[in-house]
Amino acid sequence: MSVLSRLWGWVVLRGVVGIVFGVLALFWPGITLAALVLLFGAYALADGVLMIAWAIARRDQASLRAALAIGGVLGIAAGVLTFLKPGLTAVALLMVIAVWAIAIGVATIVAALRLRKVITGEWRLVLAGLLAVALGVILIARPLAGALAMVLWIGAYAIVSGGLLIGLGFRLKSWGRLPGGKLASHPA
Repeated sequence: MSVLSRLWGWVVLRGVVGIVFGVLALFWPGITLAALVLLFGAYALADGVLMIAWAIARRDQASLRAALAIGGVLGIAAGVLTFLKPGLTAVALLMVIAVWAIAIGVATIVAALRLRKVITGEWRLVLAGLLAVALGVILIARPLAGALAMVLWIGAYAIVSGGLLIGLGFRLKSWGRLPGGKLASHPA
């Protein structure tokens, strides 16, 4: 817990970044979605080109060169497809976000359950985890309900989760100053 109490600022910063992202997503959902899709396309294209360059530079191990070249071609294809069919990429990106949200949510809940004997107020972490899992399930269940609507859900999740993380961060900060190693009970 002493390590966690010293790192409280990082938890608060993570919450602030979540809130900033959430506000941007709520006010500019179209731009947020387009930016996510285009950033992915640019990354996939650049990664593919670099993998092919690496394959050309490798003069040994033909099997490694072939694997790098195939990966590079697939990366370039994904990048080009992203720019040609951004809607398809948006739905695929939503599925990746959904799986990520569920995984992060489960990990957050597990962390909260492990910390429950050490801290009080761990319900914030549990709630943040449950929100992440709910977001992931909604994204998987309704991918065609509209990518912009999903960006709004993602934005709302980021704001609420960010607020919960900020609360947890300040709670961790107070832990280092209290005797007995338990966080004091404060009204939420």
